[in-house]
Amino acid sequence: MTTTIQFEKQTKTLIDDLKSVCANYGLGNDGNEFKIITQVFLYKFLNDKFIHEIKQLDEKIAASDNWEETLRSYPSSEYEMLTMQMSESTANIHPDQLISSLFERQNEPKFADIFDNTLLDIAKQNSDVFSVITESGEKIVLFENISKYVTDKRDDFCKALINKLVNISFENIFHEKFDFYATIFEYLIKDYNTNSGGTYAEYFTPHAVAKIMARCLVNESVSDVTCYDPSAGSGTLLMNLAHQIGEDKCTVYSQDISQKSSNLLRLNLILNDLVHSIPNVVKGNTILEPFHKDKNGRLKQFDYIVSNPPFKLDFSDYVNDLNTKENHERFFAGTPNIPKAKKESMAIYPLFVQHIMYSLTAKGKAAIVVPTGFITAQSGIERKIREQMVERKMLRGVVSMPSNIFATTGTNVSILFLDKENTKGDIVLMDASKLGTTVKEGKNQKTLLSHDEEDYIIETFNKHEAKEDFSVVVSYEDIKAKNYSLSAGQYFEVKIEYTDITPEAFATKMKTFETNLSELFKESKSLELEIQNNLKEIKYE
Repeated sequence: MTTTIQFEKQTKTLIDDLKSVCANYGLGNDGNEFKIITQVFLYKFLNDKFIHEIKQLDEKIAASDNWEETLRSYPSSEYEMLTMQMSESTANIHPDQLISSLFERQNEPKFADIFDNTLLDIAKQNSDVFSVITESGEKIVLFENISKYVTDKRDDFCKALINKLVNISFENIFHEKFDFYATIFEYLIKDYNTNSGGTYAEYFTPHAVAKIMARCLVNESVSDVTCYDPSAGSGTLLMNLAHQIGEDKCTVYSQDISQKSSNLLRLNLILNDLVHSIPNVVKGNTILEPFHKDKNGRLKQFDYIVSNPPFKLDFSDYVNDLNTKENHERFFAGTPNIPKAKKESMAIYPLFVQHIMYSLTAKGKAAIVVPTGFITAQSGIERKIREQMVERKMLRGVVSMPSNIFATTGTNVSILFLDKENTKGDIVLMDASKLGTTVKEGKNQKTLLSHDEEDYIIETFNKHEAKEDFSVVVSYEDIKAKNYSLSAGQYFEVKIEYTDITPEAFATKMKTFETNLSELFKESKSLELEIQNNLKEIKYE
């Protein structure tokens, strides 16, 4: 039996092979390469999941030496009854749309058109379940015309892709869970999930940060809850949160301004058995036009919110549009002024923090990545937000992370934890900045936390333990007394060591200090005269 490790190796080899095909046809590091790789991989995954499930449902197909031929022999009514029994997470694929069918047809004229039309047809017949929507209600379907990105030898290009897909089967790995697919997803997108042009949430949150956020947010059994990320990116935070809760016990909602990120998030949802949440994935501007609303038209509120929002962004084009009656409650601490210069340095994350606070249910909890400067800022919007977190009694804690936990930015970050039910106080402030091991990643330095260090942070936080020079447990009144600072270091006890000493011994020590100081002053005076004499000699020369 092939092990999970072997499957992981084979899957990564398939991804490398698809990238090699792209490179051979002039698409290596091309801006469209990721669209081809991710869509072809998704086609392969859905194809094999369909095969896996249809064999589970039909013993005749499972036992057949040529199951494709058996499936094709079924009348359309019988085939339709079979597909109706399939789970929601399995795409409906006709026999002539299977990879094996395309493999058999690869030498037909205009194979690129056959290949493209197959994917487009699969997307169309599954659009109700698998489409991401835009804020205006347009559907972004599963697949697009892939061969259009190749300027020459389109048929050969599509043949090369199909021939890579037939060499591996995913049929035996659909019982695998989060960790396997998280690793595959990270490998699949590692070359593509970059912050190109500084747009919203195309950040890949390190697994350690995502794990800490999920396990500190959810440390008890819950069910039938909603999870939300207003700047979802490729969905790392949401996947960790859903895995911690249980994929069948939660519904995921998201919004992100990047179509690329929304497509990657959809892929992540499909891999992680969260297909039921795909209709809640929205491509759009959360700050300007938040999409998710209740039946009364008010912004929807969620049980759990996770977010690693962009810290800085030029949003001067629409900042004035935020000054509406509807937004006064949402952005209670205000919106930033437009700077005369360096508009790209406008801090947008405080708007996301306020939006998240506004979007929590009465029992809601949130974990937000913020620049560490946020937790001590003594004025402005940041200070007003912290003040409200304390006054509303919704702050649960802060974990300040090691520097360079994100290899792509030198900004020190902290994780802010909110809990609308934390009214009694008992807030954990943690300084984890000294943990981790620094490694080189490309041209950047990156700090990696070990599994033991991750667990140490999580356990200390969840047990509300105070540990010397690491964590402190405070009340809302303590925080008010410290001018609303959320920096753990400002609450640590300053320890002074006392030693018993007799008056005679004290006098002797003081005499020794006086003698030593006198000698040092004499030596200093001598050196000063020597330097002056040397300068005079240099001058007269």
